[in-house]
Amino acid sequence: MKNSFGFNFKHFRGDFFGGITAGIVALPLALAFGVSSGLGPSAGLYGAIFVSFFAALFGGTNTQISGPTAPMTAVSMVIIASMIAAFDGEVSKALPAILTVFLLAGIMQIGLGLIGLGKYIKYIPYPVVSGFMTAIGVIILVTQILPSIGYYPKEDMEFVNQFKPHAEEIILDNILKEEMAEGILVLEDFKETIKRAEKITPAQILKESQTLAGSEASGVIGSIKVLPRALGNINWLELLLALGTIFIIYGFKRITTAVPSTLVALLVMSGIAVGFGLNYRPIEEIPSGLPIPNWGIFTEFDLGSVAPYIFTALTLALLGAIDSLLTSVVADNMTKTKHEPNKELVGQGIGNSIGAIFGGIPGAGATIRTVVNINAGGKTKLSGMIAGILLLVILLALGPIASRIPAAVLAGILITVGIGVMDYKGLKAIPYMPKGEVIIMLIVLVLSSVWNLVYAVGIGLVIASLMFMKKIGDLTAERSDVKSLGEEKGWADEADFPVNLREEVFIKHIKGPLFFGSTSDFQQLAQQIPATASHIIIRMGRVPYMDQSGLYAMEDVLVDLVNKGKKVLLVGTMEQPKYMMERIDIIPDLVTKEHLFENFADCLAWTKANVKDVV
Repeated sequence: MKNSFGFNFKHFRGDFFGGITAGIVALPLALAFGVSSGLGPSAGLYGAIFVSFFAALFGGTNTQISGPTAPMTAVSMVIIASMIAAFDGEVSKALPAILTVFLLAGIMQIGLGLIGLGKYIKYIPYPVVSGFMTAIGVIILVTQILPSIGYYPKEDMEFVNQFKPHAEEIILDNILKEEMAEGILVLEDFKETIKRAEKITPAQILKESQTLAGSEASGVIGSIKVLPRALGNINWLELLLALGTIFIIYGFKRITTAVPSTLVALLVMSGIAVGFGLNYRPIEEIPSGLPIPNWGIFTEFDLGSVAPYIFTALTLALLGAIDSLLTSVVADNMTKTKHEPNKELVGQGIGNSIGAIFGGIPGAGATIRTVVNINAGGKTKLSGMIAGILLLVILLALGPIASRIPAAVLAGILITVGIGVMDYKGLKAIPYMPKGEVIIMLIVLVLSSVWNLVYAVGIGLVIASLMFMKKIGDLTAERSDVKSLGEEKGWADEADFPVNLREEVFIKHIKGPLFFGSTSDFQQLAQQIPATASHIIIRMGRVPYMDQSGLYAMEDVLVDLVNKGKKVLLVGTMEQPKYMMERIDIIPDLVTKEHLFENFADCLAWTKANVKDVV
């Protein structure tokens, strides 16, 4: 029996096993992505629960399993790190603003679906996607090296102490800003400044120094900077736990793929660490009980804190859309069905919005989990909802036990995720790809890895668009050379054009769209027309489209020709270009109605009757 949400209970058995299997696969990844994001394992688990359930319920892909993914977590990591730094390193203070950005991204996804943008996602160039995905892998891989060897910059006092002078400057600067806000003129009242400065404690300086140290060691560049120190302070137990995790993940796959190797690695290595009472570093404690909404999103809303991240939220929304719809295509290919892209975006947006309210990191459609679900028998939306419910049950029943998982084990899991998410197909094709596409891919890869994911994708899209425009412009110009009738190869219906009128009549062929990429070549027309020509025939029968740039270029050329006393005849003008020219009165001010011809035969007859051979 089918209900209004589109799932069918006759497939309940397959959906149940598919959802349970996908939920088990999602568990270690959710915890790992939560830790990687900077908000802790509970944030990853909350995101997996709510995004999985609500994206399945409201989405447009029956077998899709959603939750935190590597690309979404990598972008979230950047947002979280920068916002925590803006709040003096206090996660609790920054959390409402962080979750507000995530909520905004979810709302934007809903908006993208409602305006029907889902069908346009496919137009994002492959080199941009390839460079971005490989960069995600690099970011995850490099940033997890430090925790996998048990090195945490904030706990390295020798490293932290280097930042104490800067920390003191920041604290003093904050005191001056406080006094300015209170209307105290420092130049007139140094005593108040000195009094407040004397209250600065070593603990405050240490805390600010640790914040600076953490910021210095964050990201790919930061991790590489402190790597020499990390290698000199290896915690061998943590390294063995991470290596053991990686070994099991890759090794167990050779034995069987029926059981998720990531889950096996998590259970085995955590069991060894706990069972033998090893002195390892556990993950942050996972709160027990039901997730509670973070009402601070609304009660502590501050536009000033969120405004700089609106573009980042849009990028997060678009990335989630791309990630989800690519997975939807995979699901379609496996199930021989057809997803609804716009409905899928709405579902993902609802899932991410609700997940943000409950403190979860954002997610998207997860390819591996979706494939696992389908292979285990999942056929309807119930499977994704069951996966979310399973994770909620695990949270309620096993939260305290999960809190004992070694941090190094999750670091090992993330390293394998980083290796797996890279686009090796794109990398292998570099020697054979067009140079322009290779440049785009490498620019996005490098800038995403060492600078800013958001700006890198934007720059990649702009460069790709400009290259595409230039290519189309070149092709249009190549097929539409400005030549005289004698030089340009005439069309078949021009064979009977009177030879004696070829000095008086110039025929111009325009082929392809007249748009901003081809206007410069078209504008050269007026300068290259022979002085003897009194009539200009412009053949528009192969111009399906004209944009505003092309329209004004046409107007400039026609104004120049008319000012020189030449008559312009338009032949075969198609509906859209004609409509555009009528809107700004090119027709009839520059080209009269009697000079518009549906076909060249009519134009030829008019020419023979009205143009005289000037000897």
